[in-house]
Amino acid sequence: MAIDMTQFLQTFYEESFEGLEIMEAELLNLDGGDASEDTINTIFRAAHSIKGGAGTFGLQEIAAFTHVMETLLDEVRDGKRDLCTDLINLLLRSADCVKAMMAASRDEEEYDVDEVESVQKSLRALIDNKTDTTAPTTPDADPAKGKVESSEVSYKISFIPLPNLLQTGNDPARLFNELDELGKLTIDVDHDAMPELVDLPVDECTLSWTLTLVTTEQPEVIRAVFDWVSDECELTISCDENEQPEPEQENATVESKEPSTTKVEPKPKEKSDKVKEQGSIRVGIDKVDSLINLVGELVITQSMLGQLGKDFAVERLEKLKDGLSQLERNTRELQENVMSIRMLPISFAFNRFPRLVHDLNQQLGKKIELKMTGEHTELDKTVLEKIVDPLVHLVRNSVDHGIETPAVRLKQGKPEIGTVELKAYHKGGSIIIEIRDDGAGLDTDRIHAKAVERGLIGSDEVLSEEQVYDLIFRPGFSTTEVVSDVSGRGVGMDVVKRNIRALSGVVDVKSVKNKGTIFTIRLPLTLAIMDGQLIQIGGHTYIIPLISIIESLQIKKELVNTITARASVYKLREDYIEIVPLYKIFGIEAMQTEIINGLLVVVEGDGKKVGLLVDDLLDQQQVVIKSLETNYKKVEGISGATILGDGTVAMILDIQGLIELAHRYEKIDDIKNNVSEVA
Repeated sequence: MAIDMTQFLQTFYEESFEGLEIMEAELLNLDGGDASEDTINTIFRAAHSIKGGAGTFGLQEIAAFTHVMETLLDEVRDGKRDLCTDLINLLLRSADCVKAMMAASRDEEEYDVDEVESVQKSLRALIDNKTDTTAPTTPDADPAKGKVESSEVSYKISFIPLPNLLQTGNDPARLFNELDELGKLTIDVDHDAMPELVDLPVDECTLSWTLTLVTTEQPEVIRAVFDWVSDECELTISCDENEQPEPEQENATVESKEPSTTKVEPKPKEKSDKVKEQGSIRVGIDKVDSLINLVGELVITQSMLGQLGKDFAVERLEKLKDGLSQLERNTRELQENVMSIRMLPISFAFNRFPRLVHDLNQQLGKKIELKMTGEHTELDKTVLEKIVDPLVHLVRNSVDHGIETPAVRLKQGKPEIGTVELKAYHKGGSIIIEIRDDGAGLDTDRIHAKAVERGLIGSDEVLSEEQVYDLIFRPGFSTTEVVSDVSGRGVGMDVVKRNIRALSGVVDVKSVKNKGTIFTIRLPLTLAIMDGQLIQIGGHTYIIPLISIIESLQIKKELVNTITARASVYKLREDYIEIVPLYKIFGIEAMQTEIINGLLVVVEGDGKKVGLLVDDLLDQQQVVIKSLETNYKKVEGISGATILGDGTVAMILDIQGLIELAHRYEKIDDIKNNVSEVA
């Protein structure tokens, strides 16, 4: 029976990317330090696993590239080569190449062939020009060339697979193809053990082979080809009688170093957009067990309610109430458990920054230590994927603009090594991410002057410190005089704010000159379900995300100040906030049209506070968010919709969008026509 092997490709890609992350992390840990045997073995195993898997799946370019990496790492593992800074950097570039090749294969796209060939050439050059000065001089040494010319050796390989080798997905032909790349290969097959055709098992290997390989490679390179099948075969590698091998190399029987891994061969992959959209999440078995238990509880509850429905009588009303309460409890627990499956630790985003800071250190000539705390803080997979780019922009900004060069820091009395800290933690129903640095801080005078120069503000306009900081998020704004490939083109910070806002989050800035800067991002834990405050305006119910609400209060007449016929503000302690009458914005009739008779819900969005004028506050509850844009069209001031318990549809307010609508209040007629369609 034919098996569609492409179903295993996604798992191979995921495990390979994880292996590359492990390799990169271990290489970065070695930067400037000695390499332990465990660390080297970890890096080697990652390369070896990718090579073996790529060869099995027919990804020959990846297999060939990682084979060269593996050879170099094997020399390090055997103590023949020191793991210096230059080699670490080359291996990091190599990992980048493998990552690019893997992504291109997965997404059916192209990769930078020139970069791959350049790195591969550098790897081979290191292998060919061994720098081991402790090796004894041999007659083949050429002093003029400074290297030892390897002579060809003929190896005889006895390969007797166990019957179950084919059942593990391994194909001897692929092993022979890899051997053929090492030199001149001759293959003799022994089919004496093969039964008659009528008795031939389709899933068992009944052949064995004797192979002769003439190559300049060392025996360990040949043994590595068979590492993936070491548990499913009898294998002997020996030198030809006419050769003069080292004694320990004769009749070297391959021993298992690692547990065997099931490998499969894919069918040709058809071009499809669906391939790019596939994804998966690794879920702990404890979460799966919990879901199974909850489903069992639901089945029991359903059976009980079904029985009550068949023989219902008034005297059984109490049992019905108990059953419904149990159903509500089970449903809530099931919801929480299902949502927890989508929750991933933020380390999936944080793990890329050690490499980023390492590369920028070398590029900018700085010395920066990266500290990360709260890596195990969990948030929704969708939020995690979309927050990566904003975090990259902010970290690059801290490294480039924030941290000074070592000479400048020493002159200012600071430690030579600067610090960038990534911190994540839960607060209420949100996740807080902080990006801190102990650098130069934001120069408010310079930012203000640059904003005036670009015409963003007037020359005599007075701004608060927070308003000045907000200028850095304007499109095209930059104070950098020299444009580089790191920063200075005026793109990035506006994208940061826009992307965070798209996640219903906010970003705040605090800075002290010559002390440092803190960017604080506040995000909802998930985009699928949120905590909301139900409000009433006339006969309509709306929902305000709780994450946006600061407080709710009864309006006091003496604290209301009318500025124009259309604008009023409310004095909230030492601050004045704009009052937004939602019934006017949405073009609907309200029960209370007088400001002094209504309720004020103070909300914050995009760093600004406003007071939403509403008729009444209803319940607080969790709501399932449905995309309005997907099911209808994008509507300003509305971020989505949900279905309430009574079956009615309630709109979820987009606070940032409402603030923008309020600021364009002079175009109220256009706003009414746009929003009233769904109000």
